[in-house]
Amino acid sequence: MLRKLAYAAGILGVLIAGLLVYAATQPDDFRVARTASIAAPPERIHPLVNDLRRHGEWSPWETKDPGMKRRYSGAPSGKGAAYEWDGNSEIGAGRMTIAESSPQRVVYDMHFLRPFDSRSTAEIVLQPKGGETDVTWSIQGPKLFIAKVLGIFCDIDAMIGQEFENGLAKLKTVTERAS
Repeated sequence: MLRKLAYAAGILGVLIAGLLVYAATQPDDFRVARTASIAAPPERIHPLVNDLRRHGEWSPWETKDPGMKRRYSGAPSGKGAAYEWDGNSEIGAGRMTIAESSPQRVVYDMHFLRPFDSRSTAEIVLQPKGGETDVTWSIQGPKLFIAKVLGIFCDIDAMIGQEFENGLAKLKTVTERAS
């Protein structure tokens, strides 16, 4: 019996080691992006993505925790505006600061504190196209080892991408409803 248990533990150890080695071979960076067309000019969309206090109107994460604590600091909008959140396990905690802002692009420095301490850069690009605007929301950054391991079991692009799709759909509704 003890021999079978030792054999099973050895097999399990080899499997775990194999998974960890495989995870270590995954890319060191990640990027997730989604695009939606909105029937509005960039100047109608930009205020919604450039003012962190207005993110509640369209961000998919704002409704996941009604008790989430929020704190705003810095500039009212644009470069230097900052937003801190502290929410449930689905939301985590962190800080977002607008690093760059122009009528065609807003860049956010993201510092996630929970569930994992990590940093990344998010960006929303507004590209006019006829009477519409293509809005691309992306996030990129280093892929922590724990994210590499989790990526073996779940598709991080699909998970974050689905949230981006939900947010872009809400941004489209809010913007087009205002016309």
